[in-house]
Amino acid sequence: MGKKSPTGEFAARQIKRKRLRLRWSDKYFKRRLLKLDTKADPLEGSPQARGIVLEKVGIEAKQPNSAVRKCVRIQLVKNGKQITSFLPWDGALNYVDEHDEVFVEGIGGSMGRSMGDLPGVRWKVFKVNDVSLKELVYGRKEKPRR
Repeated sequence: MGKKSPTGEFAARQIKRKRLRLRWSDKYFKRRLLKLDTKADPLEGSPQARGIVLEKVGIEAKQPNSAVRKCVRIQLVKNGKQITSFLPWDGALNYVDEHDEVFVEGIGGSMGRSMGDLPGVRWKVFKVNDVSLKELVYGRKEKPRR
């Protein structure tokens, strides 16, 4: 008689064991299980976050472009980490002041990274004091007095 357990190359047990071992060579599987992306992410895996504006900054665009992109330094409420966030739309800087409460989201770069010619800026502001920044810029709403 033969062995009690199947040990062939294509026996289900062997394939299953091999798959468990070789999954770790997949970079996406490994990063997900070791939670490397959520550890490095200031937003801790969430799509949006609330923060307080510390200062307004101008960031120079990368080559070959030449511009000063308007950004703000923000301290997140949830964990106190500081991030730089982009202000989209023309003249948006006029509607954001220091100590304002803003909401930020990902800027849309590949794999959660910075987008276009903005070096190291991974987020954008979309709300100021609970009012949409786009509505403020287009003049449809006014910023509430605090």
